[in-house]
Amino acid sequence: MANGYSGNILRVNLSNSKITVEHPDDLFYRRYLGGWGFVGYYLLTELKQGIDPLGPENKLVFAPGIFSGVQLSGSGRSAVGAKSPLTGGFGEADAGGYFGAELARAGWDAIIVEGKAKTPVYLSIRDDKYELKDASHVWGKNILDTQEILAKELGESRTRFSVIGPAGERLVVFSGIGNDDNHFHGRAGLGAVMGSKNLKAVAVRGTVGKDVADEEKLKELRNWVAKEAKPLWEGMQNYGTDGGLLNLSEASGLPTRNFKYGQFEEAQKITGQTMAETILVGRPTCYACVIRCKREVEIPDGPFKTDKKWGGPEYETCGSLGSNCGISDLAAIAKGNAICNAEGLDTIGAGMIISFTMECFENGLISENDIGGIKANFGNGEAMVKLLELLAKREGIGDLLAQGYQACIAKWGKKAEQYAIHSKWQPMPMHEPRYKFALGLGYAISPTGADHCHNLHDPGLETERGLGGMRPYGVLETMPAQVLSPAKVRALYYQTMSVILKNMIGMCMFPPFNPNMVTDIVKAVTGWDTSLFELFKAAERGWTMARAFNLREGLTAADDKIPQRYFEAFTSGPLKGVAYDPENFERSKKLYYELAGWDKDTGKPTEAKCIDLDMAWLAEKMA
Repeated sequence: MANGYSGNILRVNLSNSKITVEHPDDLFYRRYLGGWGFVGYYLLTELKQGIDPLGPENKLVFAPGIFSGVQLSGSGRSAVGAKSPLTGGFGEADAGGYFGAELARAGWDAIIVEGKAKTPVYLSIRDDKYELKDASHVWGKNILDTQEILAKELGESRTRFSVIGPAGERLVVFSGIGNDDNHFHGRAGLGAVMGSKNLKAVAVRGTVGKDVADEEKLKELRNWVAKEAKPLWEGMQNYGTDGGLLNLSEASGLPTRNFKYGQFEEAQKITGQTMAETILVGRPTCYACVIRCKREVEIPDGPFKTDKKWGGPEYETCGSLGSNCGISDLAAIAKGNAICNAEGLDTIGAGMIISFTMECFENGLISENDIGGIKANFGNGEAMVKLLELLAKREGIGDLLAQGYQACIAKWGKKAEQYAIHSKWQPMPMHEPRYKFALGLGYAISPTGADHCHNLHDPGLETERGLGGMRPYGVLETMPAQVLSPAKVRALYYQTMSVILKNMIGMCMFPPFNPNMVTDIVKAVTGWDTSLFELFKAAERGWTMARAFNLREGLTAADDKIPQRYFEAFTSGPLKGVAYDPENFERSKKLYYELAGWDKDTGKPTEAKCIDLDMAWLAEKMA
């Protein structure tokens, strides 16, 4: 067994309380790596076609990777996956924090959870000891209270948790899974899957540690990140992910009022810089990471009083609860973030269903009478906070919002569909495709629905510095952001594989490791005589399995689309007149399919591609 792995996978059947340990062979690990790769493999090979995502037949896979738990910045990340109740297809979400590292350091490469417990339970793991315990006393508790109660019960303050809040228990399709207090597997509705299984939490304490093959190389990289690379991440430490919000607004790249506009007139009020000058009180971090991009904010009094224990809003939250709802009150945004972190809501999905509600309200499709007397106009911070509370509790209008766009459209009428900004019913993250043309194509093709993490952010290709991370793949020339050319489609495919690889090994995107460095890290941890080529193929393997899963579940090339809004030009700002061309978008989609080794019309992975990826078994399944 290679270093970096324990060779142990825990399988937990909640229906009969049976727990077993599996030991895959070395080739399994080298083919699928971990994270996204393990999720794709287990969902595709073990789930029956057409199962209910919220039924006991679904499986929840917790999967760190080679890098998780290594003493080097960016190693706190891990994946969770299942069939998504939000999209009906491949569901995967990543989070930082400490849980993934702790799981790896406890000696576990993954946990597969299946079935459904009769009553609420949690899974307790301490190194090689594991047990299902009663969770009835914490069912209904918020995320932090749950952790505090269970840590005291287990008698171990350093226990790390993956846990759902009341939103997950109530099967809200925008619910996520919290790692500790403010790190979230937010997308794809995986909190609802965990809630449907009556699994409140996984508690892990690891003292085994992690063996690596070349500690000296890792030490060299630690020194490089802490010293030489500091100028590349220092801004993230100072201002968090929200530090570039104003620049995005000035460039027409900030989603505003449900993506109707790209500029927010009050953007300055909700930037990371403003946060640092006003309500910021701490900069937490993830396992072994020097970057410290997380935020802690505190508002001591007033209608939006907020405690620092709930962390603080990142960029996606300032966009989704802020500019995209037309709200410039940073205190209201911080309060909304605290509600989401306590209740276990994805701030992107929750914010987007609220901005959708606001646009429907402003266009007369619904009235105050339809939404419990709330005046849900853009810019109303009190309305946003109230709707979040109702959404988490599934009370009043919150019960409808908790079911997602489709339920709202069925209730409010077909005209509401034009205001549902999503891909595969997953709400869009806070990145404007008319500012980043390849990004929009990436949204459309993503197997999880709209996702900004495994995607290309086009402005990075406009500068020589930004191009640096792409040169190892042979992307050698800069190109404009508002262009969707064949060269840009090629760059999108390579960049997507680069990020999927990081997801598979448990690596955060923020440390400035280029693809060659990623290869060096994998070598240093495992001792494998590997190459960027082999690792790229592993990423393609993970991507192709996710595609195959979606096709099996009934998603087709017709589902690889973006909203009509992005084909409509901005009417003001520096991108006035800019929009996607429908014909070029479809041509680019077909080109992407062919680059990926998929049929250009159906998007189905070809037999030749499956063989190229050493997955003859998948070719047989696809046939």
